[in-house]
Amino acid sequence: PLSSSPLLVSNYYSIKHSQNQAKQVHPNTKMQALISVYDKTGVVDFAKTLQSAGFKIISTGGTSTTLSKEGVPVTQVQDITEFPEMLEGRVKTLHPRIHGGILAKTNIVQHQEDLKKHNISPIQLVAVNLYPFVETVKKPETTLDIALENIDIGGHTLIRASAKNFAHVIIIVDPTDYSWISEKIKTGGVEAITQAERHKLAVKAFQHGCAYDAAVSAYLSKAIVGEVPKEGESQFPNTLITSYEKKLELRYGENPHQPGCLYVDATGTGIANAELLQGTPLSYNNILDGDAAYRCIREFEQPGCVIVKHTNPCGLSIHPDQKEAYTRAFSGDSVSAYGGIVGFNRTVTVASVEAMKGVFYEVMIAPDYEPAALEILSKRAKLRVLRIKQFYTHPTASEIKTVSGGALLQVPNPAISDSESQNWKTVTESKATEEQMKDMMVAWKISKHVKSNAIVLVKDSTLVGMGAGQPNRLQSVHLSLKLAGDKSKGSVLASDAFIPFPDNVELAVQGGIAAIVQPGGSIRDQDSIEAANKAKVPMLFTGNRNFLH
Repeated sequence: PLSSSPLLVSNYYSIKHSQNQAKQVHPNTKMQALISVYDKTGVVDFAKTLQSAGFKIISTGGTSTTLSKEGVPVTQVQDITEFPEMLEGRVKTLHPRIHGGILAKTNIVQHQEDLKKHNISPIQLVAVNLYPFVETVKKPETTLDIALENIDIGGHTLIRASAKNFAHVIIIVDPTDYSWISEKIKTGGVEAITQAERHKLAVKAFQHGCAYDAAVSAYLSKAIVGEVPKEGESQFPNTLITSYEKKLELRYGENPHQPGCLYVDATGTGIANAELLQGTPLSYNNILDGDAAYRCIREFEQPGCVIVKHTNPCGLSIHPDQKEAYTRAFSGDSVSAYGGIVGFNRTVTVASVEAMKGVFYEVMIAPDYEPAALEILSKRAKLRVLRIKQFYTHPTASEIKTVSGGALLQVPNPAISDSESQNWKTVTESKATEEQMKDMMVAWKISKHVKSNAIVLVKDSTLVGMGAGQPNRLQSVHLSLKLAGDKSKGSVLASDAFIPFPDNVELAVQGGIAAIVQPGGSIRDQDSIEAANKAKVPMLFTGNRNFLH
């Protein structure tokens, strides 16, 4: 029920001693549990267990109503504080008679005297979870005022106070912990909850609070009026706060000797939140490669198919007939396709699935699948089938990459629209044909998803050659031509960054390249232009770069 990570727990309190001290201070007082939860899953049964164990149940608002309806005797917080709720419920538990009971160290004489002096009884257990802030702000109709009203104050304070004093107070923020705690209390009372378990519950509570604060901070940062920073102001925060929830313990990380785990953000989008329709759990590398396939194929508005290996697209084709798109993508590099990731940007059809017969893939991703297609895929036991519902959701939040001792933050490379080609500049005497322009746009989009230095060859909207991750661009040109073979003749070439020397152009021309698109910007641009003019090959500059590291 709790994380198995080793924790250094300082056994500086004896639980039995603490409870005995509490009994000495209030020998005729029941143990007390404060329950105030938004998520009421399992809370009634848990409260009944506590009642049977001799706890007095203190509660507020909706939780109190729920428990009372189920026959659980409840003492209202205002009966303890002798002060009514106020400000439309904003102030309920923020009172010394509540927080004194939670924060008291009952083995310290001064604390005992303070409790007795102010007629405060210790609280031994607190079960709290917070308003659903993330769920609320996801709704399009949520205004800033509504969001602010859903920022929990009292509950958050109860969590922090209880977690701080975990040696004396059991803090529960996760309903999945009710069952094992209930069993322990039934068999051994609160003494059965060990110091190590209390410590871990406190860690979970602080993490719950941190995630909540991170969500609030992220929302309010976006809600600031006039998001565009003023001149001289940075668009990046002074303090970077991130929050992810653990979703899946992986068999291992990138390699078998590396433990690994998957965490998800609050957006509910992307590969991390994909629905696994069939197959064994995803591996670390499945997720990385699947994400690369997803990011690449969603770049295209037209129907298409991509095949990815080691995060690089080794096959891709755009075609109105999905089966044909797959067949062409596979033919781009049928050797590398084996054991790869196949992705589609439309509902997968039976015809496409049948075309894949005999080819082993680790993972398939798509926005959806025809029921009959899923039936066929179910016979391929080793294939993991993923559905990504919000397929065309492009990231707006900054991208984070960790480095030794810190992190890099950047605005995501935006989606490339087909209309952007209208802004490309023809720098050669020869002009590209309409078909070449179409292929260059496909190649340019693919280049965004190939590791730099990247060279991409495309013909008939199909990837026919690719050179990735080479220290020099000329080597990437050489590899792309070698892979394409005769298919390079009449294809177009896209370079993710400027072509630094004319030898790149000369080698491409030798391979039969018919047109070139690149960012431009080299001090030797004119040398490359002259080489293209000499070969009567049109060259266009996009004006922006597509580096990917």
